[in-house]
Amino acid sequence: MTAPAELRPPDTARPAGAATRHPGSAARHRLRAAKDTTLHRLEPRERAALVRLLVLLALLPVLLLIAHRAVRLPYGSGLLTCYGLTVLTGSACLLYLAYARYDDPAERTLRRRARGHEAFPALPARPRVSFLLAVKDEVGNVEDCVRSMAASDWPDLQIVVVDDGSRDGTGDVLDALAGELGITVLRLERNVGKKAALVRACALADGDVLVFTDSDCVVAPDAVSRCVRAMVRHPELGAVSGHCRALNASTGALTRLQDIWYEGQFRIAKAAESAYGSVCCVSGPLAAFRREAVYNYLPAWAADRFAGAPFRFATDRQLTGYVLGQVWRGRDLKRRHADSPFVTEEDHPERRWLVAYSRSALVWTNVPSRWRPFLHQQVRWKKSFIRNLFFTGGFMWRRGPVPALLYYGHALWVLAAPALVFWHLVWAPLHWAAVLTVLYLCGVLLKGALWGLAYRIDNPGDRHWRYRPLMSLLSCCVLAWLLPYAALTLRRGIWTRTPV
Repeated sequence: MTAPAELRPPDTARPAGAATRHPGSAARHRLRAAKDTTLHRLEPRERAALVRLLVLLALLPVLLLIAHRAVRLPYGSGLLTCYGLTVLTGSACLLYLAYARYDDPAERTLRRRARGHEAFPALPARPRVSFLLAVKDEVGNVEDCVRSMAASDWPDLQIVVVDDGSRDGTGDVLDALAGELGITVLRLERNVGKKAALVRACALADGDVLVFTDSDCVVAPDAVSRCVRAMVRHPELGAVSGHCRALNASTGALTRLQDIWYEGQFRIAKAAESAYGSVCCVSGPLAAFRREAVYNYLPAWAADRFAGAPFRFATDRQLTGYVLGQVWRGRDLKRRHADSPFVTEEDHPERRWLVAYSRSALVWTNVPSRWRPFLHQQVRWKKSFIRNLFFTGGFMWRRGPVPALLYYGHALWVLAAPALVFWHLVWAPLHWAAVLTVLYLCGVLLKGALWGLAYRIDNPGDRHWRYRPLMSLLSCCVLAWLLPYAALTLRRGIWTRTPV
């Protein structure tokens, strides 16, 4: 159960001209050591059965609590009581799927394979990879990012960086790096937005696999190769997400909160979805796509519209949605952009691709260290969630009962959160029902403690697990209120990364 994510990276600041240090070396050493344990010497089926047993034993107190509450519910119990029980049950199910059902596709062949996976076209044993980046006004971060891209250990690698109209010296840094590292730099005089800039990069890409990262990230040297090996081993995978943590976690309490939250969102939420090949968001810090799975839909992504206006945010969820839903939506999307070179020059059949997550493909990102940029980032993410709900939500029920339950259950929880927070934190105290407030906050802390315990199991000796209940409180007391604001300001905003 314990493996590669004890990711407390050292300070990555370095003198000019020095090689970029990668924070993943210590974590990788621990991963290799973990493989030599008795658990990893067992046969795959024996190991899987033992892991399920251990997970069930670990979740036994939670299951007993759920059962105790369920049998004590009086007839006609309120919706709010049932909601709290449902959230607790959902958390236990996520933990079970993440720890008992998840396989890292970069580490071993998946236990659950798609029906008819033999029919998917195989990649070459050593496919060509295009590593793509769009950047705007990132003079302080872009060099570390590009150097980490160039340090990738995949042998057949093309690197394309698009400067989307920067005005702060980013272009000069990229020109110097192009001469030193042999990367391709495309300079745009006018800002076109992140999605359109990445599509420009894709027009130059000749790889069998397209890999994206963000300009404030540092990628582990073997991260790309792990994503690619997962696709070579499993031809049914149309996309693979890496595992992201905060690069600047040691800056302060806010960055530590986000670091622990990232760990849970990837290690638990994405792992649970990955167990059924239904990861609904291949996140921007490290996103690998098979060319056939996404190439024809890039013009639809760049020109995406919602609520009668162009949707300007570079939503990772939407691009993932094109992979998950192309069997049902692909032909219509290609028809709308039938004159695009992305459709006319290559025509790939629509397939029922799976989307997975690799826990061992490591990447670190600079997270906001101040409250204002943090809240701006959260609003952008919630806008992307709303937009994607109207696309992916229209077909996710077709992908099977468990993927549908994971997707719609999460969506319902997010949508209901503002009303429930108002009910418990505003209405209840005003109507002399503060006991409801106390019970609600205790439930929030209990859920956070469960995720914190999972973090501690994965990261023994790391005391930062205590931040996870605090992040749950922050999510319910502050972040839930941002969803109505995001909905009301959906058309507002351009592509720019808020300074950390």
